[in-house]
Amino acid sequence: MYVIHRFLPTTPAIDAALTVMTPYILFLSAEQFHFSGVMAVVTGGLFISWRSHEIFKTGSTRLNMLGVWTTLIFVMNAVVFVLIGLELPQIIESLGKYSVWQGIKYGAIVSLIIILLRFLWVFPSAHIPRWLSSKARQDPSPGWKGPVVISWAGMRGVVSLATALSIPFYLDDKGTLFPQRDLIIFITFVVIFITLVFQGLTLPFIIKLIKLKEIDDLVPEEEQKTGIQLILDNTALQLVNEKYTAELNDNELVAFYKSNLESDIHVANKRLESLECDETEHQEIEKYHQILLDIYAIQRKELFRMRKEKLFSDEEIRKSELQLDLNELKITGAGH
Repeated sequence: MYVIHRFLPTTPAIDAALTVMTPYILFLSAEQFHFSGVMAVVTGGLFISWRSHEIFKTGSTRLNMLGVWTTLIFVMNAVVFVLIGLELPQIIESLGKYSVWQGIKYGAIVSLIIILLRFLWVFPSAHIPRWLSSKARQDPSPGWKGPVVISWAGMRGVVSLATALSIPFYLDDKGTLFPQRDLIIFITFVVIFITLVFQGLTLPFIIKLIKLKEIDDLVPEEEQKTGIQLILDNTALQLVNEKYTAELNDNELVAFYKSNLESDIHVANKRLESLECDETEHQEIEKYHQILLDIYAIQRKELFRMRKEKLFSDEEIRKSELQLDLNELKITGAGH
């Protein structure tokens, strides 16, 4: 998939089809060579996510993929946990000489081992790099509260179940049943239940118990957004000045774009100065956001009027509505 997107021109429809087909291709290919199909899909997903800026070249494709995958993830998670309920009675009947209580006991023991191993992994991972690297010591110390929360938040779910269900029914000789397959799947059910329900429900209590607080020196969200946009605008301005000097004199649109960039950079610098100033209060930022939301609401009504009076094409009006939605999303987040 990466090779196709990297070297061949594609369309959003092809991108969507390839994205949906890729997990199946990875899984079947790995199984064909007697590797773990589940691990192949997880690894492929991480690679595609890391290279998404190269694989999905257009903004429309990325927005479409975000919507498609958000829906698919919700549906697939729901289906998997429905399958747990449907498979559980059959798995219990197939336990053979093992009773349900024995399976629960084994599941509880495995869950305890998994939780302890996560603590043994997270704490050294958080502190050993600081002992070995002076650069790592420049970052705030994680202390002990952060690693405790990260260790306790190691819930198991779909990936664990998929790994258990991927165990073959028969060994390589095609005649011998895989030993204790149903017991392994039942233990996985118990582990998922304990980690999701017990650890999930007790996580807020753990956070309150250790009195975990937000990092004081964490850069405020508004300041981060402005800083990111400032870097992007400076990058664009540098490219225009270095590569498109001739176009600045011959093309009024390029010159106008450069002027807008310089204006945006000036505004961003002023905004950063105001955000870093002690006199800037949280209420002022909230008021600023509320004003923007009111403006977006009025602009959305104006777009509706334009569509009703057929002043512009529906396609262009929809693009403007999408931009308003994206601008609003920057303020409210996905939960608005």
